[in-house]
Amino acid sequence: MPYLILAIAILFETVGTTALKASEQFTRLGPSVVVVLAYAASFYLLALTLRYMPVGVVYALWSGLGIVFIAAIGYLVFGQRLDWPALLGIAMILGGILVIHLFSKTAPH
Repeated sequence: MPYLILAIAILFETVGTTALKASEQFTRLGPSVVVVLAYAASFYLLALTLRYMPVGVVYALWSGLGIVFIAAIGYLVFGQRLDWPALLGIAMILGGILVIHLFSKTAPH
């Protein structure tokens, strides 16, 4: 259950960050409202996850997967290309997430 709550929190964070780009520095009302609502939902669900998992693990997963998803959305939706060092860094983030999930005894399995 904690992973489902965390996954939904990551989804809301990803939506909020995508809307942040679309808000054009909060000059467009619709995307600006989505930013505020999505981040509020994300932080609420993030807080719920902290009942079951340590804050360091939760934040590593939330921020790390958020970075990966936003990089993919930036490429697919906004045409933002990443160079090899950026792609290597993102691969290292994914590797860290896998280490936490597969080997850490602090993360629920």
